[in-house]
Amino acid sequence: MTSAFKPLALSLAIAAAFPSTFAFAQTAAVGAASSVVITAGRQTQAAKDVLADNVVITAEDIARSGAASVVDLLQQQRGIEITRNGGPGTSSSVFLRGGSNAQNVVLIDGVRIGSSTTGGATWSSIPLSQIDRIEVVYGPLSSLYGADAMGGVIQVFTKKGTGVLSPTMSAGLGSYDTHKLHAGIFGSVANNLSLSLNAAREESDGFSASKPGAGTFTYNPDKDGYKLDSFNGRLVWEISKGYELGASILHSRNDAQFDAGASKDDRSVSKLETIAVFGRGKFTDNWSAFLQYAKAADKGFTDASYGKSQIDTHQDSLSFQNDVRIGKDVLQLIAETREEKVDSVSGGIPSVGINGTKRTTNSFAASYVFKHDAHLASASLRNDRSSQYGSNTTGSVAYGYRLSDALRVNASYGTSFRAPTYNELYYQGYGVATNKPEKAKNAEIGVYFEQGDTQLSAVYYQNKATDLLVSAGSKDCPAGYSFGCARNVNKATLSGLSIGGTTRFADLTVRGSIDIQDPKDDTANKRLARRAKQHGTLAAEYSFANAKLGVEAIYSGDRYDDAANTKVLGSYNLLNLYATYEVAKNTTVLARWNNALNKDYELARNYATAGSNVFVGVNYGFK
Repeated sequence: MTSAFKPLALSLAIAAAFPSTFAFAQTAAVGAASSVVITAGRQTQAAKDVLADNVVITAEDIARSGAASVVDLLQQQRGIEITRNGGPGTSSSVFLRGGSNAQNVVLIDGVRIGSSTTGGATWSSIPLSQIDRIEVVYGPLSSLYGADAMGGVIQVFTKKGTGVLSPTMSAGLGSYDTHKLHAGIFGSVANNLSLSLNAAREESDGFSASKPGAGTFTYNPDKDGYKLDSFNGRLVWEISKGYELGASILHSRNDAQFDAGASKDDRSVSKLETIAVFGRGKFTDNWSAFLQYAKAADKGFTDASYGKSQIDTHQDSLSFQNDVRIGKDVLQLIAETREEKVDSVSGGIPSVGINGTKRTTNSFAASYVFKHDAHLASASLRNDRSSQYGSNTTGSVAYGYRLSDALRVNASYGTSFRAPTYNELYYQGYGVATNKPEKAKNAEIGVYFEQGDTQLSAVYYQNKATDLLVSAGSKDCPAGYSFGCARNVNKATLSGLSIGGTTRFADLTVRGSIDIQDPKDDTANKRLARRAKQHGTLAAEYSFANAKLGVEAIYSGDRYDDAANTKVLGSYNLLNLYATYEVAKNTTVLARWNNALNKDYELARNYATAGSNVFVGVNYGFK
């Protein structure tokens, strides 16, 4: 057996040997934080009752990971692949179940973020230091969240807390002259008033983002580092029992270097800003409501050898959600409106067709969650009416049956869509204003087992997409597009088997996952670019006294860098080692050795990745 297939084989062996739900826990025990899921149904649900396939990443998982970025952390999860043009701070994409970066919705504390020009989140500007928890829900969720939730939804929950007002702090340093510092305070300042304030800075000299093979118009041997500053705050006032008002804010600024030739120190500055005010009330024993107004901005400035540009996306949203309990069941009614606006200037000249353009989407949704004895079921329906691309209605149904207290089987079907981006609609010489949304139909079945410290999940899915927007040749474009355009011409099938597991043998915890998938462009009969047929993880952690020692393996099969499947990205496997030690109550020291075997691999052709590197740090307060 070749070394490239060892992590894959081990992951399969672990999954077969014992049951686990990797979605529900990656730690020795399933704690309170990971025993509930919010994103799957837009309400707090016990993890054992959630019908949608999901992964929960806890605060302890984040601290132990020693990850350099959110993208690095997500790479360790099942059902997720990543690409990146260099190290942390550079342009990145996250693929859920083979879907593109634009085919998932990203939320921060319930506020939708992302770029309306390129589609999807700007991952480099999301500060990992501010995150307490991440929920990843797989599959079509447009019937709850609207446009773009074709592959799933990723929701980030920032650090917050209750109880006595307490400080939190973390600091660390590592290879490539990496430094990280975070400080915050959280808790109650009065019987009915709680707050959290967190500030962080991280920076690294990095390494050259590109390789010589990238060519003279890209390659630059200089180091490409980054500086990421961030702040978040939250204030909640409990007016009376069952009624509260609150506000939250997040701001981050990532100043990063990248390569666009050797003639200039190319830089990009990306900013992420969210602000929300909300109110929650429980009007009767059975009826509660939530109202939120939020503003989000994704701002990007580029100063490169090919010129300067500033592209900003602004989103204003208003959401009103009502939950009505009927016995053990919940009826949910949602009304939302969201306005997108893009400001785009290149070379000091406003971008024709894009700058100042707005679109508004008004949405109404209803869902019902049913629970009776061994039966679980849910159904949802949503209509999104856009001022630009018209009306789209999506729906989903799911059913689960408990064969025993530990074993459950699931089946579901759902539809979803992705809105065309501003570039696909209006970019001069490429966008076509009549482009339509992409659409998809997904069916899946799953088996879930949970008993004590042992859990298992196995899900088979098939997501068939139509009207995919791709870069088409001039023959498929309207008159006047001599060099091609964005056009709804392709179909794709995203199918696969996703298995996750964790168990505990005394002081040894073992966890693993494997994804066997076939992300296929049906029109061209090719595999979708930068997707592997197999990828998986395997990890073991031994606990003794106040210490933990761990080892992790990450495996990915080969991929193609291009849609024509002519440029191969080789398979890779990574080995990571870590140790933690609780030196005092609430104080933990972490040491991590990433890519311990110093593997040279690529996530994008002719772009570098980190070699063998170490990180050491100390955490006080939050884990």
